[in-house]
Amino acid sequence: MPLNRRKFLSRSAVTGAGVALAGAAAAPAAEAAAPTRKAPRGHRGHRKPKRYSLTVLGTTDLHGHVFNWDYYKDAEYTDAAGNAQGLARISTLVNQVREEKGCHNTLLLDAGDTIQGTPLTYYYAKVDPITAEGGPVHPMAQAMNTIGYDAVALGNHEFNYGIETLRRFEEQCDFPLLGANAVDAKTLRPAFPPYFMKTFRVKGAPPVKVAVLGLTNPGIAIWDKAYVQGKLAFPGLEEQAAKWVPKLRSMGADVVVVSAHSGSSGTSSYGDQVPYVENAAANVARLVPGVDAILVGHAHEEIAELKVVNEETGRTVVLSEPLCFAERLTLFDFELVFERGRWRVESVKASLRDSGSVADDPRITRLLTDEHEKVVAYVNQVVGSATETLTTVEARYKDAPIIDLITKVQEDVVREALAGTAYASLPVLAQASPFSRTSEIPAGDVTIRDLSSLYVYDNTLVAKLMTGAQVRAYLEYSAEYYVRTAAGAPVDVDRLTNANGRPDYNYDYVSGLKYEIDVARAAGSRIRNLTRDGAPLDDAAKFVLAVNNYRANGGGAFPHVASARELWSESTEIRTRIAEWATEKGVLDPKDFASVDWSLTRDGTPVF
Repeated sequence: MPLNRRKFLSRSAVTGAGVALAGAAAAPAAEAAAPTRKAPRGHRGHRKPKRYSLTVLGTTDLHGHVFNWDYYKDAEYTDAAGNAQGLARISTLVNQVREEKGCHNTLLLDAGDTIQGTPLTYYYAKVDPITAEGGPVHPMAQAMNTIGYDAVALGNHEFNYGIETLRRFEEQCDFPLLGANAVDAKTLRPAFPPYFMKTFRVKGAPPVKVAVLGLTNPGIAIWDKAYVQGKLAFPGLEEQAAKWVPKLRSMGADVVVVSAHSGSSGTSSYGDQVPYVENAAANVARLVPGVDAILVGHAHEEIAELKVVNEETGRTVVLSEPLCFAERLTLFDFELVFERGRWRVESVKASLRDSGSVADDPRITRLLTDEHEKVVAYVNQVVGSATETLTTVEARYKDAPIIDLITKVQEDVVREALAGTAYASLPVLAQASPFSRTSEIPAGDVTIRDLSSLYVYDNTLVAKLMTGAQVRAYLEYSAEYYVRTAAGAPVDVDRLTNANGRPDYNYDYVSGLKYEIDVARAAGSRIRNLTRDGAPLDDAAKFVLAVNNYRANGGGAFPHVASARELWSESTEIRTRIAEWATEKGVLDPKDFASVDWSLTRDGTPVF
């Protein structure tokens, strides 16, 4: 596919409010000519007002899913709900809607998190990188260009591979990457196009102008601090929407749609480390007048239609979030009426279409089969063998050897990195989380995809200096993951975890210590019998904590770790370090890495 180098907004020419991005004018909407007749007496001059129907389509959190394929299982993706994934399915749905509505009456958007999340995206960021001279065009750019996306909001995961990779992807796209609240850290001017405008021609009436405002997540400042600190800043969504929506209206926008990589709950996962709300889409609807609809992203939830009343105008704003991984497509159906010399949004309805209801679009299959097969071959490379099957099935409530593998690798890498430094003699502890409930390393041959399924994120490793007291507080916070369960009460493992909605990836093991988590006790006082080398943990002792960059930067709001002194960090993914360790060992044998460091108790009695 030819590389499109068209720039939507030059990085060297970023300005404040004066940048306009006009989409190509759409062809006139089909409209039947009404027969001429005399108006009834008493009704002369009262003509039926002009109307126009517009459909805005949306996806979000694609995370590199082009095909309905599970690279970790080397098979078609399936789940119990019958879902299907991938842009190839979305393409079929989009084609259907364009046929139904008229292709010139539709707009196609995405709300971010596009270029990270599968071995496919990793491969074209690290193995055969798009940033290399003469490198490939990113498969996501190829697919989305072919489908005909009009605009895409930046997601936080767009920054995971660094700004150079993101800018290269931007160059390869035929559509703008929008981020009104992704600003230059020094000038505070937009570093990406803030908005996109498209004009729709209407027969016998003035055109309809649609503005799309792109907003991204302020948590980027924490989660990808290593890449963006001092370069980019990320103010709150509400603040920037209040700045830009009036400008878009003053520029003649008849319809304003926000594509927001931000959930609707009004909550944040990173605590109070930045003064902005992570999931602010509903806040934008409630507080900022002039918004008609919001395509919601980031939260990986399915919301067909959510109505929020704007506090200033009393008008209803319609929100919708299609399920992640290209499993759903949102449709916003707008009805507009031309009154008193201007177009007015009369109604908005949102609905979802299911990728599981259609087949792949052959255009996308032909376009990207070669890239897909390269990745399949890569992840099926054998890097060693395992003496027994290791799984994460019980890892969230029992100390599982498969998670110990992660902590062992992290300990070894950090010890080697600190050798010869002033910190070489300090004990090394390591954290790891049960990311997946279905990961398995089978007995026998071990492949890259087996290890990738264990560590699904592109996290890198950081070494932090912590005291014993800080580690104790860290463990107490982690233990809040469990639902308080009285001694003697029945234990349902499906209800034992995820207290207050905390996800599995925000529960941490810590290796190098022994401790009990008493789930019969109140949160904050659950860590019991915490020892190091058989002796009670010394609160004044110093330790090196090997921690992933998400946690090191404050992700999950674990105490002390974000502000702790950083001793070392690297850019190699932890997943890669696990593969290197397995390759060097040749054989994965639990005796080389497994240890029972913690257990769940109730009033001192083991739960299991």
